[in-house]
Amino acid sequence: MSERPERWSQASVYPDMWADPEDDPRNNDGVSPDGELATLADFLSGYRMTLRMKCEGLDAEQLARRSVPPSTMSLLGLVRHLAEDERDWRNWISEGEPLPKLYGRRDADFDEAVADQAQVDAAFADLEREQAATDAALARHP
Repeated sequence: MSERPERWSQASVYPDMWADPEDDPRNNDGVSPDGELATLADFLSGYRMTLRMKCEGLDAEQLARRSVPPSTMSLLGLVRHLAEDERDWRNWISEGEPLPKLYGRRDADFDEAVADQAQVDAAFADLEREQAATDAALARHP
């Protein structure tokens, strides 16, 4: 029995990376963004894409699997957490009353992430909606 874990990435040139440089959609050899808003949008795009790449092709059970029990960390929990973060960041730059937490009590984003396809679909829908709302809010602050 091998002590090496099952291969966790698609990289073949650099096995410690998630994807080979020529196949990595996050690589941008073009001109760097001009200005703070464009730089922030580029930065967010890369981080958002990284999470989606790591979740791609996984089923509900794999997404909800805890990384190192008893930790509640899972990819599904992280998707939920980042949807919550997008909302929190938006609350910081918006006037008026802050929007309520998406998942209720503290740590519910991780604690209540379970292997249910409806919950997975809802989490990704939440993330997409919150990211779009954050992008729209940022666009109002050139």
